[in-house]
Amino acid sequence: MTKYLKFFGIALVVIIIDQAVKMLVHFQMDFGSPGQIPIFGDWFKLHYTTNPGMAFGMELGSDYGKLLLTSFRLVAMVGIGYYLYHIIEKKQPRLYIVCIAMILGGAIGNLIDSVFYGVWLNNAPYNASTPWFHGQVVDMFYFDIWEGYLPEWIPVWGGSYTALWPIFNVADAAIFVGVAMILMFQGRFFPEKTEDNKQFQKGELDPISE
Repeated sequence: MTKYLKFFGIALVVIIIDQAVKMLVHFQMDFGSPGQIPIFGDWFKLHYTTNPGMAFGMELGSDYGKLLLTSFRLVAMVGIGYYLYHIIEKKQPRLYIVCIAMILGGAIGNLIDSVFYGVWLNNAPYNASTPWFHGQVVDMFYFDIWEGYLPEWIPVWGGSYTALWPIFNVADAAIFVGVAMILMFQGRFFPEKTEDNKQFQKGELDPISE
């Protein structure tokens, strides 16, 4: 039992920190540019904003789009939670389990916003049919990297005004770090698959016979 509590506890710590920071931002900062707090010059700031949809502010459209997104997050949370239990049971590499626990904590952290913040913080869009399941995710870490016009020769976005300024929260950071570490150490986490890929590239492994 202790082995499960240890790793699920990591997810719980991520959730607690994420929600504590969001509550502090909501109750102690003004929304938008008036409440902005510079941390490192003009390129890293605390900036209270909300995200009504997916990453980078994208939305699915219509009142049912947000409900569908929140439902998907709920299903994903259950799936990740079961997978975390499974890899603990199978005694997968410890660091890999930590990564999945961080991803689970981040997923639940943002799910709490989507399910409850429309009621708790009254931040559901004005046209939402119900505040439940229509809450907006609170973001605050603002990297003001670059903004300006892109050259005409760049496909699709060329000639347009573009801003590169990611805004995210603790939950997003936990998910990003978890995924990045899995990608960085995949050879260590999945040594058998890595060896199979090397053999396949050398022509030593026949995928049909395998």
